[in-house]
Amino acid sequence: MNGGQSFRDVVLAHAARAPQAPFVLSPESGRTLDYGGIAAVAAKLDAAFAAWGVGRGDVVAFMLPNGIAAASAFVGTMAAGRIVAPFNLLAQDAHLDHVLRHARPRAIFATAEHAQRLREAIGRTGVDARLVETSPDALELPDAASGTLAPADADGGAMLMYTSGTTGLPKGVLLSHANMLHAGRAVAGHQSLGPHDRVLTSLPLYHINGQCIACASTLASGGSLVLPHRFSASQWWPQVERFRPTWLNLVPTIVAYLLNGPDLTPGEREAARGVRFARSASAPLPPDQQREFEARFGIPLVEAMGLTETASIAFCNPMPPAARKIGSAGRPLGIEARVVGIDRRVLGEGESGEIELRGPSAMRGYHRPEASSKAAVDADGWFATGDLGHRDADGFYFITGRLKELIIKGGENIAPREIDEVLLRHPAVLEAAAVGVPDREYGQEILACIVVKPGASLDEDDVRAHCLTELGRYKSPRYLRFVDSLPKGPSGKVQRMKLAEGFAP
Repeated sequence: MNGGQSFRDVVLAHAARAPQAPFVLSPESGRTLDYGGIAAVAAKLDAAFAAWGVGRGDVVAFMLPNGIAAASAFVGTMAAGRIVAPFNLLAQDAHLDHVLRHARPRAIFATAEHAQRLREAIGRTGVDARLVETSPDALELPDAASGTLAPADADGGAMLMYTSGTTGLPKGVLLSHANMLHAGRAVAGHQSLGPHDRVLTSLPLYHINGQCIACASTLASGGSLVLPHRFSASQWWPQVERFRPTWLNLVPTIVAYLLNGPDLTPGEREAARGVRFARSASAPLPPDQQREFEARFGIPLVEAMGLTETASIAFCNPMPPAARKIGSAGRPLGIEARVVGIDRRVLGEGESGEIELRGPSAMRGYHRPEASSKAAVDADGWFATGDLGHRDADGFYFITGRLKELIIKGGENIAPREIDEVLLRHPAVLEAAAVGVPDREYGQEILACIVVKPGASLDEDDVRAHCLTELGRYKSPRYLRFVDSLPKGPSGKVQRMKLAEGFAP
């Protein structure tokens, strides 16, 4: 499949090549959506949208858990020439209202579980949107004659995706068909994916990782995806045994929970041998957890990194058996990268600064930005990510933190990730994250929030002794908080700035 195609072209090509080849498999319902089926869904959606007065280029949203309905709405809407806007199931009312006003969808698909919230939000915002209730594993549409899918502009809008908005209102990222398909093909090419490949992924289709890394790469390669409604540590390896995926799509939170889960049965162990690799992105992967995962499950774990604004690609480590660098996000994947200083001077190897990206998967800008907003993409096409890091002599990039999350204690810059990784090396710690909090003497001090492994015992003295040994006194957290869970976005990335909300020393 060459450049210049839209999702409509890709779907129709697969439907003509192998109409009965599976595209999506649902563990909960046992249903399968094949490539002929997704083409038929797209044609039916096109007819339904026309009957509802939803024109080509209009926005259609969905608020659905993972499943065949979400995959149908996601791919089918784009193939039908409309812009799809997946809504975060975890969004607070204020964020949901903002997204409704900003996206202005003409139709919204939702399960009954979320329909009432949407009715109330539509009432508050006055948005003119048709609400269509459906089940998770069958996109229920009114009877409508299926038409012929008209061609779509590859450079036209395909998806309107809202960032998590952890430090403010979410921003709308408008990605074109070309953006998303370039990302999917870059992943498929790097991972040597083909029609025989199958991914097990529980990352939600309202997050860019699930959308591009799992779904778009599967479409690009003609493979299939196993799409459980949600992640379950107890069901993960039984699903591997049942569906025999060739690769796994993970985030560090899932890695941590799998490592803390039960040992594999003989049947699960045998099925795991058929998994070529696992891929971890959306948040930095602690090196010790990467090593432990590979040793325990016998599956190579490849670390990568992406952003919503670049359709979920940025960096990826080489695929086995090529040498990877544990602790690195990898080399640029399908995109250009550079590190710049405060003055935007391009920095050399080993020098730390902000990472900028440019390439065919990068958005042109945010959807309907505030008039006062600084342009996110400069005149030369470079997007300033807000991520801090450096590049080594071999071209590998290392991410050390976020500009807004950097802890500045007594004038010294401290990367929270350095503290996270030390805490995670303690055998009783399941999850941990550090953040800066105001301090009258140093400007900022360090707060660490810790989730203890089930059944383990841990107190402040143990943590302080561990940190003092590995970090020294200056970088050791002054404040410790034991919590049941860390606040996370839909991809499992810790929403670090929320850790300090309500904190009082």
